Amino acid sequence: MATYHTTRAAIEEFTSQKTVALVGASRSGKGFGHVLLKELVKKGARVYPVHPEATEIAGMRCSPNLAGLPEEVGGVVVVVPPEQAVGVVRDAIAARIPRVWLQQGAESAEAVSLAEQAGVKVVAGHCLLMFAEPVDGWAHRFHRWVLKIAKRLPA
Repeated sequence: MATYHTTRAAIEEFTSQKTVALVGASRSGKGFGHVLLKELVKKGARVYPVHPEATEIAGMRCSPNLAGLPEEVGGVVVVVPPEQAVGVVRDAIAARIPRVWLQQGAESAEAVSLAEQAGVKVVAGHCLLMFAEPVDGWAHRFHRWVLKIAKRLPA
């Protein structure tokens, strides 16, 4: 697994956004994208789910793509396989979204490079729920603590 250079400043800038898009929530209500969607809403973020076929997820209206969002967003959370994430990053660039968070499992060198070359700030290889305040759940707090002790927490 590749390691991507992500700074604490990039994480803090992304998590300070109050309006974000999320690509990767499932219609079935299963999977981590759906969990992430619900948790971000619970934390007070305005989240716009993006799905090419669904019109609604978790009672929230979906946009078919990033260009169709009803308002500007501060970033997009990507929770799809790496080969799909590259396309999402391209769409984010075209939609002039300034920040991308490639959730663990969505990141790839190509997606990171594409974002960086376009001047899009990117966080890759970290779980957003470890950093979105307040950090809920012992597992996320513990994982963050372990990374800090191991000196693998972004500085």
